[in-house]
Amino acid sequence: MNVELSSEREARLSLERRRHREAERRLRVFDDKLRTMGVDTEVLDAQVQEKKRQEGKAKQEQAAFDADVLHQSKAAAVLQNRQTKQKLALQKALETFRSQNQQPQTRREFDLNDPDSWKKTDQSDAQMILPGLVGEDPTKSSREQRQKEQLREWLIQQQAELDASRSQQEEEEQRHNRSREETLNRAGEHLHLQAERRKEAAVATQNYNLAMIEEKHRRKQQNDPDYDQETAAVPGFSPSADVRPPPETVQQVIQFQKYQIQEKKRIEMEKKQEDERHERVRLDSARAALLMERRQARLGKQLRQQLDSANGQLAQTHKQQSETGYREGADRRELLPQVQHLQQVTDETLPEKLPRVPTPLLHQQEFNFFYYYSNSS
Repeated sequence: MNVELSSEREARLSLERRRHREAERRLRVFDDKLRTMGVDTEVLDAQVQEKKRQEGKAKQEQAAFDADVLHQSKAAAVLQNRQTKQKLALQKALETFRSQNQQPQTRREFDLNDPDSWKKTDQSDAQMILPGLVGEDPTKSSREQRQKEQLREWLIQQQAELDASRSQQEEEEQRHNRSREETLNRAGEHLHLQAERRKEAAVATQNYNLAMIEEKHRRKQQNDPDYDQETAAVPGFSPSADVRPPPETVQQVIQFQKYQIQEKKRIEMEKKQEDERHERVRLDSARAALLMERRQARLGKQLRQQLDSANGQLAQTHKQQSETGYREGADRRELLPQVQHLQQVTDETLPEKLPRVPTPLLHQQEFNFFYYYSNSS
């Protein structure tokens, strides 16, 4: 027996509905009578209806959410008002209890020596604070009135200063605008005058040139001998009378420019060679200094190794002092000149920048040892 689940049944019904809608759509599309050109309007209408339904559902959900928020806000406000009322009622009940059950005459701490002293005290003498002490302000009303008047005067003064500064700023802006307009007008007039003067000068020059040309034509037509003499005296009109040296040709100018270009290239090449030579000298010096430093370091390392070996031998000799006795002192005296010689060679060979390695042989005990055996011998 096959048992169909609810989820399987819903999936099957949904699939059947989709198949049914698709079959109806195919009938509408492939039917010549029902088929429309363009798009399937029924499907579009169904989509529009579905979208409207979804929008309506969303609006309902939003409205339900807003209503829930409003209900919760009202509930919170009611709860807050209730708590406030309860707090006020509790405070009122506390004040009532204190006024009824905690009066000064019922307090035993009022006066331990005389509990009934409150009955003997006059009400006029029972004030808590003496007049003139801290806490009283008999001139409070007049002081507040003076403060208000002073504040009013300050506000009026500030408003007047603000109006004055504003009016002064407006006057300065107007003055600036007037001066700018005057400057622009003067500049325009000056430009106009310059244009008129240039125009008049051009007209005068043109008239003078036309008059000179007419005069020359007239004198030439009249065969005036003075015109021939003036023409001969003017350079350029008669080549025979022009005694100035001829100008340089274009080829000479081009050759001179080429010479200048070559000279500039030669100077740049010499400067480049000089820079390269200085760079080579600097690199050679740096390489030689590096090699010398490495050689000195290697030599210092060798000398330190020799000193370490000598110190090791002396240490072993010093350990055997109790066994060898006097012979130990003789061996130490024999090794001491070698160690001193190595120390002297190290001091003379190592550079100043390298750290000096002190010889751990020159201790006070060993000096005493050498002095003892030398005296005993």
